[in-house]
Amino acid sequence: MLVPNLVLLVLVFAKWAEPYITQNRDGEQDPFEPKDNRRSTEYYRDGSGAECRRCCDPAEDPPQFASPHAQYQIVPQINITILKGEKGDIGERGLHGKSGTSGKNGPRGPHGVKGTKGSVGAPGESCKSYYAAFSVGRKKALHSNDYYQTMIFDTEFVNLYGHFNMFTGKFFCYVPGIYFFSLNAHSWNQKETYLHLMKNEQEMAILYAQPSDRSIMQSQSLMLELERDDQVWVRLFKGERENAVFSDDFDTYITFSGYLVKAKSEG
Repeated sequence: MLVPNLVLLVLVFAKWAEPYITQNRDGEQDPFEPKDNRRSTEYYRDGSGAECRRCCDPAEDPPQFASPHAQYQIVPQINITILKGEKGDIGERGLHGKSGTSGKNGPRGPHGVKGTKGSVGAPGESCKSYYAAFSVGRKKALHSNDYYQTMIFDTEFVNLYGHFNMFTGKFFCYVPGIYFFSLNAHSWNQKETYLHLMKNEQEMAILYAQPSDRSIMQSQSLMLELERDDQVWVRLFKGERENAVFSDDFDTYITFSGYLVKAKSEG
């Protein structure tokens, strides 16, 4: 396919240059040659009428004639489209280029259309409430011995769900959580009153009254965080000194109370 195209190109170029070549063969002067360089007998003749030849002494350089006209180079116009070959096959796909830098965040878009109302969920578990409370008293006086004594109460005011054991004198925790406790006692004239508020086997608070000519009411209160099966009770100090709690068989001078403030399961 390439050889016929080249032959056609040579024929076109020869056809185009033929007038120019024929004109110069006839020996005529080149119209594009500068006027000063033309062989004119009128321009080169001297006074003797001899023709001036375009020659020079060997020792001299040939004269240089500056042309007043611009010199142009003839460039043939070739139709490049005749050299175009057939379309080639599609090449293989190149590798992916590197990812560019991340652009800036665009402006926030408008709010979307409000969705439809969802379906009703399944019913939840019923709210469970937990309660624990007690309030007990003692009408009998108590004197110290050579050992610690657990105070036993003989009067029951409130004992919700039976969490306070009247036989052992101890409150048993069945609902873990925060509890409030209070202890009130009446001192004996000329004797100390020395009681401990206990959590299991640990002394948490003291109710104390110094010996005095008159008896007085003393009180103590606190809040405790209990776990299941913890026990809270009152203990009378042993008899290193004369220690007693006043009461009689008719009136209640000693009280011990407690209740649940917040169950642990409620968070």
